[in-house]
Amino acid sequence: MEPLIFLQVTSLDTSNIQGTSTESFIDLAIKGGWVMIPIVLLSLIAVYIFFERWFAIKKASRVDQNFMNRIKDYIMDGKVDSARALCQSTDNPVASMIEKGISRIGRPLNDVNAAIENVGRLEIYKLERGLPTLATVSGGAPMIGFLGTVIGMVQAFHQMSTAGNNINVGMLSAGIYTALITTVAGLIVGIIAFFAYNTLVARVDKVINNMEAGASEFIDLLNEPAT
Repeated sequence: MEPLIFLQVTSLDTSNIQGTSTESFIDLAIKGGWVMIPIVLLSLIAVYIFFERWFAIKKASRVDQNFMNRIKDYIMDGKVDSARALCQSTDNPVASMIEKGISRIGRPLNDVNAAIENVGRLEIYKLERGLPTLATVSGGAPMIGFLGTVIGMVQAFHQMSTAGNNINVGMLSAGIYTALITTVAGLIVGIIAFFAYNTLVARVDKVINNMEAGASEFIDLLNEPAT
């Protein structure tokens, strides 16, 4: 009889645990307290920046493979206006740099190169817009979460100190459980923002390589008639 009684008690305890262990995300966020508000706001900011920059960088990375060949043909044929019109109708950083270089044709090569580099720096600044904020979120969210945990632990121990002799394990575990919620939330947001930031940086680097290749090819093109 004793083994049967033990099995019945065990099954009863397990069912009670299963019935009370599931909580929704909203319940956890509420238990985290006011510190969850900035963490949620940071998560929304990170999501917005990632998708906005993703599509912007994707658009900037679209380069017609025949673009530089057409520019070369126009320049070699003396059709400078046609080359400039092609750049104006092409919406990407490489075209903007080449357009500036075309507008400086006839000046010393160093001036042309400097003008292209200035436009390139401006285009890179546009591509990287929002990335510093995303990097701040990746580092700031875990710190805010840890701050929430510290505040929660202070409150939990304060409740224990005022409880006198009525302290129990449930009171301590509940306080720690609530306090750790903010750390978990902050780490989740920070990790996601960290990977999002590095993903965007890698894509920006790819666009920068295309810009450098286009600028170098254009400078070589200007050197051809002189050789």
